[in-house]
Amino acid sequence: MNQSSNPATLDKLKLRIQALRAKTIANGCTEDEALSAAAKVAELLDRHDLSLSDVELRASSCERRVFETHRKKRVPLDDCIGAIAHFCDCRVWREKNAAGENSYVFFGFGADIEVAHYLAELIDGAVRAELGRFKTSVDYGRFRHQERHLANASFALGMVASIADRLLAIKAGRDRVNESTGRALVVLKTSVVDAEFDKLDLRLRTQRGGSRMVSMTAYEAGGAAGASLAINPGLGGAESGTKHKRS
Repeated sequence: MNQSSNPATLDKLKLRIQALRAKTIANGCTEDEALSAAAKVAELLDRHDLSLSDVELRASSCERRVFETHRKKRVPLDDCIGAIAHFCDCRVWREKNAAGENSYVFFGFGADIEVAHYLAELIDGAVRAELGRFKTSVDYGRFRHQERHLANASFALGMVASIADRLLAIKAGRDRVNESTGRALVVLKTSVVDAEFDKLDLRLRTQRGGSRMVSMTAYEAGGAAGASLAINPGLGGAESGTKHKRS
């Protein structure tokens, strides 16, 4: 069983993701442009879901897609990965590879985990790019040398927290649009993914986050950077298609 009842639509989605992935920030695409493009993929994903019948959705199988962090310690994306998974109607957990490096495993329908992986790439790159810009700012220059590690971590935390909040808000808007069709797509997809996930019989544990020191100046700067990123999926409403410019 697989989600191939509408192969033309699914192939179109995967080709779109491949094209966008090739257009990375390093190749000249700004993070705003990259995230705006990702939002269009989310809209394409919704269209794909709507093209499938309830029977086809129930017959769909789930897959895994691994996002490698290439880091042994926590990364800023940790605080956004749950929102990414929710945005894409899939599950996610963290694993360590043979080298002791952390990776995230997305689990769900093929199209959903492709978009989740792509969003993780985009947000991870955007945070690194914005942090690089923050380090050249006047505000950053005011931190003493021994304070800059805390400032870097605080900026990244503020940015991913802002992005996570926006992803959750956008997802709620997308769900309302989909529910207006009269089909409980999210409920159906979640029930299928949860049932498949339970079959994995994974022994996952929730890691409690300890208290952390935060520089509010850097945290708020990161929050402002996260709020500036154009990740609206263009599905109608006041925010659709809006590009927020950085001051």
